[in-house]
Amino acid sequence: MRFRFCGDQDCPDWALAEIATLSKISLPEMKLLCVQVVRDMLGDQLDYNKIYRLTTSDAKYTSGDVKGSIAALQFIFASSAKHGVDEESLSREIQQLGLPKEHTSILCKLYVDNCKELHEILRSKTLRLSKLEDVQWRVDYVLGSSHLKDVGSPMTTFNLKVRTTEETIHSFTLTPKKLRILLFEMKQLHSLMEGI
Repeated sequence: MRFRFCGDQDCPDWALAEIATLSKISLPEMKLLCVQVVRDMLGDQLDYNKIYRLTTSDAKYTSGDVKGSIAALQFIFASSAKHGVDEESLSREIQQLGLPKEHTSILCKLYVDNCKELHEILRSKTLRLSKLEDVQWRVDYVLGSSHLKDVGSPMTTFNLKVRTTEETIHSFTLTPKKLRILLFEMKQLHSLMEGI
């Protein structure tokens, strides 16, 4: 069966197993887990001690069950926000997977309340291998050189500060013709991205 919150794909087997575990926890435990997971996804720290104290106190759940439940909730929230699933569809699909209606209503309420923030957080983390920190440029007017035939033409030098795991600076120099081509292509790219 295909589910919208999974991107119109089947729900992963591991998530199905963890949904079965989630269906056995009490409503206060479900609310605590959902709140903690959403806070973690929005940038706060996950309070494992609080979660373990509440969920493992009755000895029905191991720490592995708790970790699996957290992973399943992260998957559900992230996938739902990623695929823009509405509350009604999410509620129906999660119930089809075996989560009781009361548990589903807690999950869906938190999802709806935080959907925009989750979407923005996921969007900021998507396909970002590096981040452009700073751009510096200058125009040099060469009066004479033994390496250039065309003396007296301006050259534009760019310094791009890029951060991946560490900060690097990439420098390059463009002739006026190459600068016009770069500017033209950047404008085309910008208009394409505006249309998305």
